Amino acid sequence: MSTDNYTSPLSERYASREMQYIFSQDMKFRTWRKLWIALAETEKELGLDITQEQIDELKAYQDKINYDVAHEREKQVRHDVMSHVYAYGVQCPKAKGIIHLGATSCYVGDNTDIIVMTEALKLVKKKLINVLAALAKFAECYKALPTLSFTHFQPAQPTTVGKRATLWMQEFVMDLEDLEYVRGSLKLLGSKGTTGTQASFKELFDGKDAIIDQIDPLIAKKMGFESCYAVSGQTYSRKVDLRVLNVLSGIAVSAHKFSNDIRLLQHLKEIEEPFEKNQIGSSAMAYKRNPMRSERIAALSRYVMIDALNPAITAATQWFERTLDDSANKRLSIAEGFLAIDGILDLCLNVVDGLVVYEKVIEKHLMRELPFMATENVMMDAVKKGGDRQELHEKIRQLSMEAGMHVKAEGKENNLLELIAADASFGLTLEELQENMEPAKYTGRAEYQVEQFLKNVIAPMLDENKELIGMTARIRV
Repeated sequence: MSTDNYTSPLSERYASREMQYIFSQDMKFRTWRKLWIALAETEKELGLDITQEQIDELKAYQDKINYDVAHEREKQVRHDVMSHVYAYGVQCPKAKGIIHLGATSCYVGDNTDIIVMTEALKLVKKKLINVLAALAKFAECYKALPTLSFTHFQPAQPTTVGKRATLWMQEFVMDLEDLEYVRGSLKLLGSKGTTGTQASFKELFDGKDAIIDQIDPLIAKKMGFESCYAVSGQTYSRKVDLRVLNVLSGIAVSAHKFSNDIRLLQHLKEIEEPFEKNQIGSSAMAYKRNPMRSERIAALSRYVMIDALNPAITAATQWFERTLDDSANKRLSIAEGFLAIDGILDLCLNVVDGLVVYEKVIEKHLMRELPFMATENVMMDAVKKGGDRQELHEKIRQLSMEAGMHVKAEGKENNLLELIAADASFGLTLEELQENMEPAKYTGRAEYQVEQFLKNVIAPMLDENKELIGMTARIRV
């Protein structure tokens, strides 16, 4: 491993090998050659003087890229596409003259970008589906386990652990829907020439519109796409990149929210992310169990959310039919957005697969607050015994404040039930009051909602994508 130059943490620490290959030089330049073959085949089919022997020669060297020749050539001409045209021609002397015929650099550059993003979105979808599948198992397992819910991070009505998990899932479901829509809308640039007018093809095909109209559809079909964008400048609209990065940003938002909740729950000692046998939480405090995976999710998610500003600004500042200030930015922002979201989803899957639930702590926290939440039921029982609802409401308010101070100022247990039992106006014994302390009475339809959500929303989605389910995520560091 080289230690004397910068290497991206996304490659070294976070992103999977599979996602890294999608954005590799090998994937890029092999795709260039596939596109040159598709162009040559299309031109031959439409009547240009291109032989099958030339195409066969191109296919023979499709994956045998002579990088050394291309690198040396680029030092001389300072143009990556023409360097690879030259290198391909060195290997294919018979086809040399027809490589890149009628095309401009964006023919290989932009079409490859669309192809690469499409493949990357497929991998993101796979990982998103597996995160949902893991969360579905967790939600099903804990659908009925009462827990203290929070609004404003203050105790609120009880919910269940499983119901809370469905809130995380709902956001990931929205991300999956967005991903599917955007991925389904992606089209190739096609081959439209230097300013999008197809002037070079008008020359090649003697101005025959009926023939020229077939170029883009044939190229799209050969590359596995349904169609090309109807119009363009030299490049496809950079709003395409924005739409894609917005999908990744949405996933990052959902993952960040999930990781925040896990970090807070770990602070409460109710739920913990996985902690390995030899893992060290702190260099100074040996007892610590820091939620490092969830913290890393949050850190990478913030990066992706901010990264989505890059294609927004790039798309907004393009000049007329094209300008080149997009290129260097795209090389960084698109690839790094995908590499980061890949690492985020691996972390999410790893965390969900290993979540540890401490049911006794959850019960303890809930029971400490439950007397406050049961006061409406207590008041109704007291009214049934002849009490005045308005007077009882005021008494409960006063006693609740007293019990609250007993807990906060004196550090003691909640004694609200004892205070109510001691007040004759309620006419209730401590035993009668404790009958209202069954947590399941206060979780509403939480368990039912989990069951319906898993059945009606998640199950069909997972069944439709069952061939993608079954992956596990390994965290390298």
